Formats: sequence, C-alpha cells, structure tokens
Amino acid sequence: MKGQRIRMCHVKLAGMGKARAGRQIQFGGQSRYRLEAGEAFSDLAVSAAVSALSAAGREIGDIDCIVCGMATPMQAIPCNAALIHERLARGLDIPALDINTTCTSFLSALDMMSLMIEAGRYDRVLLISGDRASAALNPKERESYELFSDGAAACVLERTKEQDCGILYSCQKTWSEGAHDTEIRGGGSLLPIASMNGENRDAYCFSMKGSRILKLCAQKLPGFVEQCFREAGIKREEIRMTIPHQASRALEVLMPRLGFPAGTYVNRVAEYGNMVSASIPYALCEAVEEGVINRGDLVLLLGTAAGLTANFLLLRY
Repeated sequence: MKGQRIRMCHVKLAGMGKARAGRQIQFGGQSRYRLEAGEAFSDLAVSAAVSALSAAGREIGDIDCIVCGMATPMQAIPCNAALIHERLARGLDIPALDINTTCTSFLSALDMMSLMIEAGRYDRVLLISGDRASAALNPKERESYELFSDGAAACVLERTKEQDCGILYSCQKTWSEGAHDTEIRGGGSLLPIASMNGENRDAYCFSMKGSRILKLCAQKLPGFVEQCFREAGIKREEIRMTIPHQASRALEVLMPRLGFPAGTYVNRVAEYGNMVSASIPYALCEAVEEGVINRGDLVLLLGTAAGLTANFLLLRY
C-alpha cells in the first residue's frame, strides 16, 4: 500500500502536557473553551510544552529539535516553531520547524520525527500542537461556530532502548476531492489579506460542509482502516484504546461504522469539542493522566483532516 510505514521505531512519549483557553461557554449543554481577554494562544502552547518537559524530567536545553504540528499560523512569517522557540529557548540554537496537515498535524509530526530519531538525526524532540480555532470562526455558520475550542498539547519524544515501546505502524492518505469541504480560502497567496473587503469577508473565515465531509469519510475510511489493520497485522481486540480526532458530534455515528463500538474509543466532544491539531494529543494526554492508558498499552491514534486526509498510527505507549 503506497504511503504505508510498517516498522518499529523505538521512541517513547516521555512526557505530555496540555492547556486549554480560560473562557468556558456552553452550546446545547456542551462545553467549549475560547481565549479570554489578555490570553494569547502562545501562552497555551508554552504552558503545554513546559508541562511536557516537566513530566519527562527534562529542560529545554535537553531538546534537539522543536516542532510545531499545527493547522494555522500565528503569523505569516516566521513559522510557529520559531515563535515558540522565542518563548522557550531564546539564546539557544535548537532547530525549529513546522509540520502541517491541519487536524492531524500531530500524527504527521509524530510519524516524521520518530523516523528522524530512528535515523539518528535527533535524540529528543519537543512536539507541540494546538490552534486558536476561534480566531476564524464565522458566527453565520452555526455548526462550526459551536464546535471548536482553543487549546494546545505537547509531548517530549525521545529515543528509547525499551524494546516494547514505540511506533509500530503509520499510514496517511489524502483524497483531494474533499479539498474544499473544509477550508479558509482567504489569507494566503490565492486570496491575500489585502484583497479583503466587505463582500468577500466570509472567505477569510472557516467554512465546513459537514454533510459532505461525513459522506466522503463514510466512503473512504472503512476501506482505509481495514487495509491498515491488515498491513499492520494487528486485530482490533489487541488495542487498549483508540484516540480519534474529536471532529464533531458525528463521532459516535462514524466510529461504530469503522468497527469501534462505544467504550473502545475516547469521545470528549461534549467536554471540549474540536481542538483542531490539539484534539488527538490533548485527549491522549488526558487518557494517560486518568490511567485509561498505561505504559505498554497498544494505542491507536486515528484522525481525519482537511484535504480530505486520514492518519492511522499504532503506538505502543
């Protein structure tokens, strides 16, 4: 299968951290978190990173590379990782870079950087994901306006000699017939910020065609998931817990169709909704803190992103 990665990368999530915005709001009995006055997204990212370093028993000087797996830029230039580097590692020459596959940026970054560690380029990477989702929401689009939260999550990924620990398998696929079902059209080179006016302002806001996305997911994901399981040589019952992207309320409809009944996967949509690139690592960190996931457990990280992109990653935590 093109795009597959079947290997055992002996890496360890040595420590994790998370942070969410301070202002809680309610939509239909579900909680969402948005930045409050005086709070910046970078504060959340740095807080999550500091917590991850502490949990791993490391300091920033122990890190070989800082990676931001995020969906949205804090500013056009430089990359998010350079801006976080300024807060965490000013005066140090640690390389910093971004990896972006929107909502599955954490999985793509985890996959790529584990290979870099396995290849000997780095020993220890600080990986940070998260977005200020509320910045581009359109109040006219109720479905998406009531779905997202602002948050961040981070992990310290490091080389390990533990034989029963690491990434067993990873695969990513994209079906670009869904490229315009989830998008922010404005702000890039195709529709620069200087072109904004009263008539096209909505193009600079997030737009999501929920029913079309769900239909495409229903068409593509079952075969994708089954093929990944076959290639990995793993059965569902071997997995301790599945952490899916907390995409929407449709999660409880889609997951059973993919062979994951309630109780076999984490569903926190009601608690905080969709945190974009932080969704999966935030839920993973929470599951570890709550003792749902422990060392040695086989965990499936499964997500979809704008594109339409899908990621499947098996992790021996």
